[in-house]
Amino acid sequence: MSSGEKKTSFSDFFTEGQYQTQAEVLEVSDKSKNITIGIPREENNDENRVPIVPNSIRALAGHGHRILLEKGAGSRSNFSDHDYAEAGADVQASKEKVYKSNVVVKASPPLLEEIAMMEEGSVLISPIILPMMSEEYIVALKKKRIIAVAMEYLAGDNGTYPLVRIMSEIAGMASVFTAAELLTHGQGGRGILLGGVSGVPPAKVVILGAGVVAEFATKTALGLGASVRIFDNDISKLMRLQNLIGRQLHTSTFNPVYLGYQLLSADVLIGAIHSKSGRSPILVTEDMVSKMKPGSVIIDVSIDQGGCVETSEVTGHKNPTIVKHDVIHYGVPNIASKVPRTASAAISNIITPLLIKAGNFGSIEALIYQGQGVRNGVYAYKGAITNQYLSKRFGLKYQDINLLIASKF
Repeated sequence: MSSGEKKTSFSDFFTEGQYQTQAEVLEVSDKSKNITIGIPREENNDENRVPIVPNSIRALAGHGHRILLEKGAGSRSNFSDHDYAEAGADVQASKEKVYKSNVVVKASPPLLEEIAMMEEGSVLISPIILPMMSEEYIVALKKKRIIAVAMEYLAGDNGTYPLVRIMSEIAGMASVFTAAELLTHGQGGRGILLGGVSGVPPAKVVILGAGVVAEFATKTALGLGASVRIFDNDISKLMRLQNLIGRQLHTSTFNPVYLGYQLLSADVLIGAIHSKSGRSPILVTEDMVSKMKPGSVIIDVSIDQGGCVETSEVTGHKNPTIVKHDVIHYGVPNIASKVPRTASAAISNIITPLLIKAGNFGSIEALIYQGQGVRNGVYAYKGAITNQYLSKRFGLKYQDINLLIASKF
């Protein structure tokens, strides 16, 4: 290297990506691409996940970003502060300092007092749990002019929802394991084994929906030896599911009469309906539930969008079930939090590339402008509500995110 050449550090080289011919453009980009990312400790005792794991911290730090992690944020997922510090995170004892970051990433929605700590105009990336959303929460985001992005509504280039997909895989498997445990006598169930044994018929599992949750619930239930019935109005989804499973399955459209008939003899009902914009539809009425067998089990995986069973209620990991009409209802919205280390790594794999791409574009706002998939997840933008369902639910003015973005750039 000659004396006139500028020495490039590993971090600079790693973040540069590719050389650009216009030096002035590159200079502006360099000034704006480094992002401060805050990862606070979850105050919700029911949330065990952390949105970014140490391996992803290494990638973010390598791209020049600063990561502020609140002490103990990863402990419930069995990631120590030492793991994060070694990966390049700045471990902070102060929650307030973490919330002053440009971008705050959480595994569950923040509390009102946590929103109050955030900087005006900053970015929040977290899930939204529709049954637990309040007008005060939305108004707090509006007042702070926060750009709020819902993880579960982030869309891929092919129209899929990657975070929903990966959490659905976990939820599908976990729902069957949970149902198998709840059917036991010690949990108040009917005292039956999900798969049965020689000479004894297996439990009957009814699954609503033929998406990813249903796919993994079906694979798990069949693997344990259960008898499965699947309902969905999309015939192509039912055909796809049969092809994935590799065998003929008992399937049907949502005929309320036939569904009610199947529920009379069902031991387990798994609700796996996902709405692309708002509340999930109610497909099982209270009257249907009242006719189910005493000690049978309902796992409503759709509860984070309101639930697809009329009698479902939001519960938590400490007290996960309620009993109505002698039927056990499981309504934990973050069912994947039962296996937080696996779930955290899965979330991190989706959020980390998004943050790296935002850095390359210069900011989250620039990424929102460039990417329709990210724009699809924005429900609050600098004082405006950009999700039609939320604006209608709370009587707040709705504004189209596409028009807002176009006016900013």
